[in-house]
Amino acid sequence: MTARQLNLNLFIYPDGHHEAAWRYPGSQPDRLLDLEWFQALAQRAEAAAFDAVFFADGPALPENIQFAPRFRLEPITLLAGIAAATSRIGLIATASTTYHEPYNLARLFASVDHLSRGRVGWNIVTTSTAAAAHNFGLDEHPAHAARYARAEEFVDVVSKLWDSWEDDAVIADPVSGQYADPSKIHRIDHAGAHFRVRGPLNAPRSPQGRPVYIQAGSSEDGRSFAARHAEAIFTAHQTLAAAQAFYADIKSRAQGFGRRPEHIKILPGISPFIASTEAEARALQDEFNALTQPAYSLQQLRQMLGVDFSGHDLDAPFPRHLIQPDSARAVASRFQVVLDIVDREKPTLRGLIHRLAGARGHFVMAGTPDQVADHIETWFTQGAADGFNVMPPWLPGGFDLFADEVVPILRQRGLFRHAYTGSTLREHFGLPRPGSLFSQPARQLAS
Repeated sequence: MTARQLNLNLFIYPDGHHEAAWRYPGSQPDRLLDLEWFQALAQRAEAAAFDAVFFADGPALPENIQFAPRFRLEPITLLAGIAAATSRIGLIATASTTYHEPYNLARLFASVDHLSRGRVGWNIVTTSTAAAAHNFGLDEHPAHAARYARAEEFVDVVSKLWDSWEDDAVIADPVSGQYADPSKIHRIDHAGAHFRVRGPLNAPRSPQGRPVYIQAGSSEDGRSFAARHAEAIFTAHQTLAAAQAFYADIKSRAQGFGRRPEHIKILPGISPFIASTEAEARALQDEFNALTQPAYSLQQLRQMLGVDFSGHDLDAPFPRHLIQPDSARAVASRFQVVLDIVDREKPTLRGLIHRLAGARGHFVMAGTPDQVADHIETWFTQGAADGFNVMPPWLPGGFDLFADEVVPILRQRGLFRHAYTGSTLREHFGLPRPGSLFSQPARQLAS
């Protein structure tokens, strides 16, 4: 039996995950609209045999664009450009079920999955940014529960569309003149509370059947949704105990839906400052924190907690009494992560914004390559993670250090592959290729 192996993704966040990365000497903010910049990062991750590169997204411009390059290129378009410059690495993009239509989104992802020969994953989000509503003709952002209800039906429709061509529907026989078998291409005739979609999709089934389903919410609704649908989960935890509890909960819920726990990969974020000694790594982190701009940091904190802390003394104890646990924000997973940091560590307001500057609530550490590898191994072997989203504080240097210094240690310990053994993202993640819902065996099983 092959030993269990880590899954590692490179989470590309324009110039790096620390909010001041663009100000760090050697940063290249002038290249953040350059396709070759992103292609080079993906090629570097592919050379290290990473499972995938991942791009987050949101359909609204952040208020704090004054202080940092937090604009968003449309990520599915970006995946297509990266697919042309790579051959093995997976390609994951975020797309919202609240602000897309199922048929269009199914076409977009299916197209890139074909062009990349089966390397695509969809990070399914419902969008937490209320400002997005005004970009789509809505007076207000739909409530949390309403967004998840729409997401359930959305995924159902997209799944049917991706399955609407059976695997052997394309015959392509020039002698007989038959290209496809119409009896194996199916209308889905979906009529639900949110969508009416006839189908079929106007493209054949992709090499990996369907793009990999990924989810990134840890609220109660998010966990239930993930246990039913997700094949990988991106999550944020600050302690081993919290990560273990989340891991056990998701795997248990998945079993309750008749799923195999090993077919859901749980991937927390890690943003490491790496140096030859721990003291040097902490000094590097301090350099970055010294470049933070409080006005930007406080806006970030307001988005997470729903409270405006501007005007408060940065060096006084954090004003915990201002947090309303019954606010609309309280259902969001990052709200609880931040609140746990406050209750556990009792930071000043400045200490908290520095704590969050590195990766917006994901785990940030400063240490040697061995210390970073130790952390990864502990969480991987102690029931807290199946792998990690690697979130370099700055790019490309932060990732170069991880690839050059940490990955070889993980390989020496037998935790990570030396080379790819598959060609699709499903194969990298060790996930089965699903059969079409409309295939003859599936129809017989459902009848």
